[in-house]
Amino acid sequence: MTDLALLRDSYGTDLDERELERREWLDSLAYVLYEGGSERVRELLRELIGFAGQHGVRSPVGLNTPYVNTIPPHEQPTYPGNEALEERLEAVMRWNAMAMVVGGNKRSPGIGGHISTYQSIASLFEVGFNHFFRGWTKDFPGDVVYYQGHACPGIYARAYLEGRLSEAHLENFRRELQDEPGLSSYPHPWLMPEFWQYPTVSMGLAPMMAVYQARQIRYMENRGLREPSDQRVWCFTGDGEMDEPESIGGLSLAARDKLDNLTFIVNCNLQRLDGPVRGNQKVVQELEGIFRGAGWNVIKLLWASDWDALFERDEFGMLRKRMDEVVDGWFQKYVTESGSYIRDHFFGAYEELKELVAEMSDEQIKSLSRGGHDRAKIYAAYKAAVEHTGQPTVILAQTVKGYGMGKGGEALNIAHQQKSLTGEQVEAFSKRFGLDLDEQTINELRFLKPGEDTPEMQYLHERRKALGGYQPARIVDFKPLPEVPEELVEEFWGGTAGREASTTMVFVRVLSKLLKDKNLGKYVVPIVPDEARTFGMESLFRDVGIYSAVGQLYEPVDAKSLLYYKEATDGQFIQEGINEAGSMCEFLAAATAYATHGMPLVPFYTYYSMFGFQRVGDFIWAAADSRARGFLLGGTAGRTTLNGEGLQHEDGHSQLWAYAVPNLKSYDPSFAYEVAEIIKSGMREMHVEGRDVIYYLTLGNENYAQPPLPSGEGYPSAEVTRKQIMKGMHLFKLSDKEKAPARVALLGSGAIITQVLAAAEKLEEDYGIAADIYSVSSYQQLYRDGVEAERANYLDPTAEPKKPFVTEMLEKRHENGVVVAASDYLRACPESISRWIPATLIALGTDGFGRSESREALRDFFEVDTRHIVFSALGALYRNGKIQEDVIAKAKKDLAIDPNKKDPLIS
Repeated sequence: MTDLALLRDSYGTDLDERELERREWLDSLAYVLYEGGSERVRELLRELIGFAGQHGVRSPVGLNTPYVNTIPPHEQPTYPGNEALEERLEAVMRWNAMAMVVGGNKRSPGIGGHISTYQSIASLFEVGFNHFFRGWTKDFPGDVVYYQGHACPGIYARAYLEGRLSEAHLENFRRELQDEPGLSSYPHPWLMPEFWQYPTVSMGLAPMMAVYQARQIRYMENRGLREPSDQRVWCFTGDGEMDEPESIGGLSLAARDKLDNLTFIVNCNLQRLDGPVRGNQKVVQELEGIFRGAGWNVIKLLWASDWDALFERDEFGMLRKRMDEVVDGWFQKYVTESGSYIRDHFFGAYEELKELVAEMSDEQIKSLSRGGHDRAKIYAAYKAAVEHTGQPTVILAQTVKGYGMGKGGEALNIAHQQKSLTGEQVEAFSKRFGLDLDEQTINELRFLKPGEDTPEMQYLHERRKALGGYQPARIVDFKPLPEVPEELVEEFWGGTAGREASTTMVFVRVLSKLLKDKNLGKYVVPIVPDEARTFGMESLFRDVGIYSAVGQLYEPVDAKSLLYYKEATDGQFIQEGINEAGSMCEFLAAATAYATHGMPLVPFYTYYSMFGFQRVGDFIWAAADSRARGFLLGGTAGRTTLNGEGLQHEDGHSQLWAYAVPNLKSYDPSFAYEVAEIIKSGMREMHVEGRDVIYYLTLGNENYAQPPLPSGEGYPSAEVTRKQIMKGMHLFKLSDKEKAPARVALLGSGAIITQVLAAAEKLEEDYGIAADIYSVSSYQQLYRDGVEAERANYLDPTAEPKKPFVTEMLEKRHENGVVVAASDYLRACPESISRWIPATLIALGTDGFGRSESREALRDFFEVDTRHIVFSALGALYRNGKIQEDVIAKAKKDLAIDPNKKDPLIS
């Protein structure tokens, strides 16, 4: 051991033994670093850790590194751009983004908007726009960028300078229904289909979508659908948003698949909506641990260049130590305080730090900035991310929320909600960024746009030209797919000749045939969480293989069986594990590939119907906003079909929830020919006609004989019936009891169709009542058709009234009669079309929680079985004066109907 007296002579006499020891070790490591390099330091540290572990000392090394920049100054590349011009352009964009929100709220108080997020992230965006984010060309699909949603005023401000948006657009930010064109509040492809690619604001959905977008690129490349490229996915998100479970839900997959085409930029302005993200801790350190633990490459971008000299002079790491000690709440407060306060509170903690800044003025200390506002530091981080291989990269960039807004919101807890500034604050804002503005421009919040011949504007366009084109932009450029061949589905028109099959089995048969089609097969993307065997899809394991980025590095235990588990790098079947959210993101990436990559992929995502809208409804809504095209398949659908599974697995409501998604078409098919027609027509609508719709089909697991397409006297042609299936209902069976005392219409759908068929038979044989059967393939489509007809009629009351389709279907035989609609879904589904039914409607459904029971017991409990359908029809006929009371009394006894039975809704 070195003599302590000698150490005190070197380091000072007022240091205790522990501090002297620490400095000696640091001196030694510094010597090795400068003489042997960083790799030699790592070797020694590994040896020291190993030695300590051998002697029972647990290693203190965890998932965190010191609270300093990952990239040291000597490793920074030279900045390639013209910083003066970029600074000027950024200042103009900052002003226009602010003026857009503040001016908009002056013109229309309460319209809202956000100023502070863009002010914190502007430099992070601009370095990307000027040097990294590549646009779409005929030879390259462009990088995919998920922009932090609350910062979109800044994206609009840039597009305005580029000439892609007008001044009227900016003036009508958040005013989309004006005579002049407006702009959506956040990124919404549905509202701005040529501008935004993906919705990204709130909910933490963008990070997970970005992960699966990066994976989708590798999937297409590994399957040979496109040539390998260096296309990248960039995702901007906030540190507060990372609290959403979905934000970190895909991190391990990104590392597992080695998605080095993916970069996250987390805007760590240390604030969320109401206050600090981690006031008592350090969110950057927390996120570093999460990402490192998941296997990501982590780059910390914390301190601007004006800190470099301080770190260089910090011989014994006291500045680094202080950085590690201070919690985020203090770092937020320092932004709002004076230089003297920072000197006393931050640097004043240690004598060495006081000396470190002794020659700096309070103004210089106050101006010490965060790394996320330093272009040179940002460029270095982005370049390192792009060049890193074998891992996805996250850049944790520390910024200041409301940067430059001063008392108008800089680092204040109110920053996120700030929508307006005083005249004095606006003037201070303009001066902060070196804008020499006249009084009228400041007072009227006029937008700024340099002349096209100025160096700034020439530079702006040159940089985007060099990167291939403008961003963001959504460009749809693909060739439509051919129609599904008639011969592929014609077997389903004839039924199964008495053989029993479920609609799930029928779907799998259709899917298998699509996969084998020479023109369509390669574009089909089957997606399942971890339930392929549940849905009878295990044959696809062998037929098309399960996608794996590394192939299959083992021999599966069932290798000798016919349906073995086959993973392959060119596998077509995507199985995401027990991960509905990830599967939905995979669906979203594939369903938008027609626009993002010019690749018309057709995803079929199959899942437990209970785990769809209820579980990943936000992602379904995002898919709709994204103009997705694909099929969602809710397997083991209905409240009473999944006997034994109970409340958690029995879906009686997804069909109703599907009403809420405007461009989603929802079907609950009963028969094989309906499944085939819906898929064939859906493929045509999405990928031949090019319409941005999603199809949702609920599929049952109950086996019964699949009938042929209805035909014969009294039935429309096959072509008309197939069109009616798509409109929502068709005549399945016309009763031949022409002289019956009464006639009813029974509406059935999905799993309950078997009960309806049996009820019709019982009504005719036991009670002499004629019963026509209609198969309702979609209450949602019937509802939308009815609403459309009503709307047309009240908008033009003098024109010939339009008649809802369901009215046309029932009025000929059942006007003023009785209609009983039985569904395995909530009564609200058939009730939604009640006002267009020209008869007394009795709606039966499965309102309430599920139960673990047999199908028979469940259908009795929810009152949707044959007995209750029959008794409901008889009861309505009695009230309409069509049958006598003695018939009701006999039926109540024969059918064992209990009037005092508990209501299943609240049981």
